Amino acid sequence: MSQFPEHLTDRYHRFKFRHFTPNSDRYEELAAYGQSPDVMIVSCCDSRVDPETIFSAMPGELFVMRNVANLVPPYETGGNFHGVSAALEFALLNLRVKHIVVLGHAGCGGVKAALEQAAAKQTEALFISKWMSMLDDARLNVLARHQGLPATERLRALELEGVKTSLKNLRTFPFVEELESNGRLALHGAYFDIASGSLHVLNQLKGSYFEL
Repeated sequence: MSQFPEHLTDRYHRFKFRHFTPNSDRYEELAAYGQSPDVMIVSCCDSRVDPETIFSAMPGELFVMRNVANLVPPYETGGNFHGVSAALEFALLNLRVKHIVVLGHAGCGGVKAALEQAAAKQTEALFISKWMSMLDDARLNVLARHQGLPATERLRALELEGVKTSLKNLRTFPFVEELESNGRLALHGAYFDIASGSLHVLNQLKGSYFEL
């Protein structure tokens, strides 16, 4: 039997002493009454980009769905397992969140794999390649519009377009469309630069980003 990582044990004890104990009343309240966040964030599973840290959130304040490259697939009911769709359904119909934020980030490995089609060249990458194919159209548009630019700039362009793709796909869900049209839900796009700590928000009318 493998031993539980020692550094995680140490960090847990640090959490229990420094964070949990001083906020034990809040945790008891969450345990008794459940969660009631008004914001859902669709974020990348990249360990460098933590929504709770970026937005200084306490437990119970954000409902976070993380996956490779912060992607939302288009609505469809085929297949068997729909993790993102199930999270959306629960957040909107059960928790009744008022905002969904798609949070992209700089230096995304999944987006880089899509841009370079690296995953498709690796026969063992059975899941990443198909998942990142959601960016195929955006990839072709970026390559057409940004010919001759450095690879880093093309990557950033596709990362920004990926956020737009997820927002577009979100609006294919009937319950998302209904809630947004009734003014009960607002969709947002954002992009976090890891090196500078800057956050850029998408102006959906103009299709451009501005820094907060």
